[in-house]
Amino acid sequence: MTTARVRLGIVGLGLIAQAVHLPNLRTLRDDFDVVHMCDLSAQLADQLAAEWGGQVRTSTDPAAVFADPDVDAVLLLTPGTHAALTEQALRAGKHVLAEKPFAHSAAEALACADLAADNGRVLQVGYMKMYEPMLARARAELANLGTIRLVRVTVLHPADEPQFSHVRYVRGGDADPAVIDAASADEDRRLDQAVGAVAEPLRSMYADVLQGSACHELSLLRALFDDASPSFAFAQLGEFTAGERLAAPPQLQALGRLGPAQLAWSWNWLPDYPEYGEEIAVFGDAGRLRLTMPAPYTLSARAKLEVERMDGDERSVNRMTGEPRTGFEEELRAFHACITAGTPIRSDARGAAADCTALQQLTRRLAETYGVAHTLGGEAARLGEVA
Repeated sequence: MTTARVRLGIVGLGLIAQAVHLPNLRTLRDDFDVVHMCDLSAQLADQLAAEWGGQVRTSTDPAAVFADPDVDAVLLLTPGTHAALTEQALRAGKHVLAEKPFAHSAAEALACADLAADNGRVLQVGYMKMYEPMLARARAELANLGTIRLVRVTVLHPADEPQFSHVRYVRGGDADPAVIDAASADEDRRLDQAVGAVAEPLRSMYADVLQGSACHELSLLRALFDDASPSFAFAQLGEFTAGERLAAPPQLQALGRLGPAQLAWSWNWLPDYPEYGEEIAVFGDAGRLRLTMPAPYTLSARAKLEVERMDGDERSVNRMTGEPRTGFEEELRAFHACITAGTPIRSDARGAAADCTALQQLTRRLAETYGVAHTLGGEAARLGEVA
């Protein structure tokens, strides 16, 4: 790099780009220069590039971004997993920040991690919650809780639309259906490598809910507890129809361990109340901690932290509110620092691989609960061979 300003190509201009990344890149314009925008919809790419201003090139093929000599790094914001595009970008010499889900299989994630290391490129996975400013204080407070006995994770997930109703969301209508169909078929092949033809709704549960949302809680736990990954002993779903792809996410309840502590995880689809809720509660023998995460798609939302502990002979409660900077903004700052200053990568692809393994184990526990473990394939089936 000859300049501290990173020249950026953006691949995928849908909701996450428009609601979060593009506004944050406006804020971080001293760090990043957007030079290339790519989307399957040429209309959308041209419109957003014109609104951005300057000499922003547009394309409908990610390969054009990867071949652009004026692009130093890429944001991969397309639907589905991102390992295949990541590999192409790394081989072209680009640094990569790839949104989640990064990969369905641990093998793919590890292969990308190795490729980035071999090519001397930064590969950062878009686990923005690992960059929440309040996490550092939460980590420090864990030492005051004594021996950790229980970690409780609770997610209250509303329908998607109310979460971004405040966002101007422009859609394109000219994407090539054949390209979309080919991408969907490729996703199916990659899903086969992870869980095989596991009976529905567990296959779509893994792809859409676990990899699409629950992966964030795994990344949060790793950020809080020194890269610890949970092990699951039992899991069950709310109401669903056996043999059918999910029409809407069910409830998920899981029990396991996080190191020596017990883990209770509750993910709940509550579509008719619009407020998102997410809490990590930690209970030690000398105190308690509750970290409430902000809702996504809200640029100034703040995390909240409450810590209860003994102060001499007195009980104390300390309530803290985070800074008005979200994890989305901080992950971009970190991406810039990794590229220009060699700062270690916090949300790397090896962590994403560990998350794949944990989610496959969770899927296996669900399959055992409902008597369909024999339908598991791919990496999830091999987990049973070494359990």
